[in-house]
Amino acid sequence: MVFSSLIFIFLFLPIVFVINSLIKKEYSNYFLFLASLIFYAWGEPFFVLLMFLSTVINWFCGKRIGKSEGVPKKIWLFIAVAADLSLLFYYKYLGFFAGVLDGIVGKGSISIPEIILPIGISFFTFQAISYVVDIYRGEVEASSNFVNTALYISFFPQLIAGPIVKYKDINQQIVNRSVTWVKTAEGIRRFIYGLAKKVLIANLLGLCVDKIYDYNIAGIDPLTAWIGAIAYTFQIYYDFSGYSDMAIGLGKMFGFDFLENFNYPYLSASISEFWKRWHISLGSWFKDYLYIPLGGNRKGKARTYINLCIVFLLTGLWHGAEFSFILWGIYHGIFEIIERLGFKKFLDKNRFIGVIYSFIIVNFGWVLFRAPDTATGLTYLAKMVCPWIYGSAHMVYGRFVDFKTVLVLIIAFIGAGLLQFVFPQKFKERWKNSIPEALCCVVLLLLSVLYLVSDTYNPFIYFQF
Repeated sequence: MVFSSLIFIFLFLPIVFVINSLIKKEYSNYFLFLASLIFYAWGEPFFVLLMFLSTVINWFCGKRIGKSEGVPKKIWLFIAVAADLSLLFYYKYLGFFAGVLDGIVGKGSISIPEIILPIGISFFTFQAISYVVDIYRGEVEASSNFVNTALYISFFPQLIAGPIVKYKDINQQIVNRSVTWVKTAEGIRRFIYGLAKKVLIANLLGLCVDKIYDYNIAGIDPLTAWIGAIAYTFQIYYDFSGYSDMAIGLGKMFGFDFLENFNYPYLSASISEFWKRWHISLGSWFKDYLYIPLGGNRKGKARTYINLCIVFLLTGLWHGAEFSFILWGIYHGIFEIIERLGFKKFLDKNRFIGVIYSFIIVNFGWVLFRAPDTATGLTYLAKMVCPWIYGSAHMVYGRFVDFKTVLVLIIAFIGAGLLQFVFPQKFKERWKNSIPEALCCVVLLLLSVLYLVSDTYNPFIYFQF
């Protein structure tokens, strides 16, 4: 089940919200845990057991870490993290590494398993690891209530696509939170904005992007390649940030405050700044649980660069078991290191140039991310960078782009930070919670529902991760 579906908007969400509002506060966690299991089981009935197993292991190990009697707590931490990573490796990476090994020793020597990837496994695995590590570090106490731990790992607003929530940031809210009309109204408002971003912008751009990337690369002219790349750059932003907005809004409707996951990343003036604005929860997770434990920047420049390479390599691998994702992660890591070597000083003094540089670098990276394979992605980039070599192909952009696509692209460009940058803070404050904004939300909701009723194209990019 996805947030941008009619069955979620008009059936699941209203029922869960109303029942949660009527039952006693002490039963809320039990009910929301049950609702989360139903939400996940809607599309993944078998894998509910996998998530439940993961929760049991981490809850039990968390309790043992908290007591720290008998077996050293480091052993219990190792057991929990090893179990989490083993499940993640089996379902997400075993087939990939088996294929790589088969290619090394000879085609057909190794049987490559076909394993179905559970939706959201990367997200709930990282949250499970956060739970036991935060307890081990003494930042929080282990929960004696299994349902509270299970709700943290499986809560449906952020279960299948984040934001990745750290246990230390939300443990108090699980035990004690309040649902107010003000917070509920804010949550509904945020949900509608996210839904509109996903349905009215990301989906419409996705139609254009899919047509271009699905076509034979040899038949794509350089201008069409650029259009496809830019369209995907905005599609993935509105797709993922829209889903994060919906998750944050849903959290507020049930009394939770999730941290922001996006902060207008395409206004960044460097790649390092981009990663502070894009998928903030993932970057923060890697920083707290990998980069700093590896030594961060405390052990000299050489060690810092090695640590950065490890983090970005795993960032790429986290997104998918494909060489294109690994290359994408390394690509970003290289520019992060270049900036640390001194280039960022220039970018800081010339912010306008930095924004253009950052957008181009990120845009090229998204080509590698979106292409069906690495070779196609590199060919696609070559057409963009060296158009004089390839010239005009027999397929031109008019075959893929219509007036509606151009209009949505313009709106996407304006809404990705330009509008917020231009308008003063006073205007934003007057607009928020005003009657015009309420009317705007009603219109956006109606348009989104009309689209969902009339069109079946409703993909979500980050489900595959």
